[in-house]
Order: sequence, then structure tokens, then C-alpha cells
Amino acid sequence: MKKLLISTFTIAALITGSAFSKEASKDIVDTAVENGSFKTLAAALTAAGLVDTLKGEGPFTVFAPNDEAFAKLPKGTVESLLKPENKAKLINILTYHVVSGKVPAKVAVTLEKATAINKQDIKVKKKKAGLFLNKSKVIATDINASNGVIHVIDKVLLPPEKKQASTSSQKLIEVAIDRAVPLFNHGQHQACAAIYEVTAHALMTMPKGSVSDKDRAMLGRAMKMVNSSRCMTTNSWTLRKTFDAMLASK
Repeated sequence: MKKLLISTFTIAALITGSAFSKEASKDIVDTAVENGSFKTLAAALTAAGLVDTLKGEGPFTVFAPNDEAFAKLPKGTVESLLKPENKAKLINILTYHVVSGKVPAKVAVTLEKATAINKQDIKVKKKKAGLFLNKSKVIATDINASNGVIHVIDKVLLPPEKKQASTSSQKLIEVAIDRAVPLFNHGQHQACAAIYEVTAHALMTMPKGSVSDKDRAMLGRAMKMVNSSRCMTTNSWTLRKTFDAMLASK
């Protein structure tokens, strides 16, 4: 399977990448610009001040979204990202498409993840349909440049949200369990349930992104059960199991 995937990617590179410079005499930026299919990426690199970086010595591996990939983003997204006030966000997105070092296709297909230069991981997955980076499909590979290699992808990679907020929610749950468990063990089930309920309400009202949609839905179901029950023992266990599931998903 691996040999089949590699040969498929190489053929795709020869076909889709045929308009690129075959000599690797030009750097990554000039190679992409010359192709003409990366006008949005070029504009984004300029707005982010990353052109000189990617014209540097490297080597770099760039997972380059073509213009069609950027067009798949919600309407107005690109225009918003190109504004000066959103420069930091744009830099974070663009550097999530760059890996330090030269990673050819034959190496990429053996990986489970790649760490971008913004220090965040990209999931790498071989499938029957090809090689995927998160949910983006690699549609051309091994386009050589003087300072690295380009692989073309069909969707823009969006960095995962920072986990600072989720760490806060995790800490809140841990503190609640630490305080409530002794109460439950001493038969004070009502006091235990009260701590858990207050904590659940606090988690539900945290800013968007602090608690995942999956965990928020799980909390909602647990609170619905608690609100329809008068048994403090049952309520304590219902919420405790929910908190445990949330911690396990971190």
C-alpha cells in the first residue's frame, strides 16, 4: 500500500506540478508565484511579513493551499485575515503550513504527525484516497525549490485552538472533585451534589472555546437528568461521571 501511495503522489506531482520550475534554482516563494495558482497565498505571505522568511536558507517544507483552497473558506475570511489588525492570526495560520526541514512524499506517508514552525501538530493520515493533513488532501507533491519542497493541498489548514481555556475548565473540574469527594465519602451527598452542580453551571457559562461542543452537550444532558431527580446520591454520581469523561477527553 505504501509503495502504491508514494507512486500515486509522485505521478500527481509530475502532472499537477509540471508548471513549476523543474530546476530547483528558485526559492519557495518564487516557485509558487511563478506557478500562478497561489496568488492568495502570496498576498497572505506579504501581509504577514513572511516572504523573507520563506526566501531564507531553510530548508522548509510548505503545505501550500492553492487559490481554490482559499476560496473554500467562509466568505470574507481572507479579506479579514489580510487586515493589519489580524496580522498575528494570519501569521499563526500561515506558519501552521510550514515544517522545518525537507520532507519528501516518501517520508510524509510514513508519518502520523508533523510539527509546524508555529509549534502545533498537523495530523498526517494515509487513506485509500491519498494523503491527508488534518482534513486537507495533498493533491501534488515533491515540488522542489532551492530552499525546500512544496506539497499542494486542497484546503487551508487551520491551527487547533489554544488549550489555555480548556486547561482552566480542567482545573475547575479537578478542584470541584477534590472538594466534593470527601463530603460524599462522609455521607454528605447533598453538599457534594451542590458543588458539582455549581461547577457544571460555571462550565456551561464559560466563553466559547473554553469547553468543547461535545463536552458542553454532555454537561447539558447530565444537568437535565439532575434537574429531574431528587436523589442527591444519583445526582452526585451523574455529574461525577460526566466530569470524569470530560477529563478523559483532554
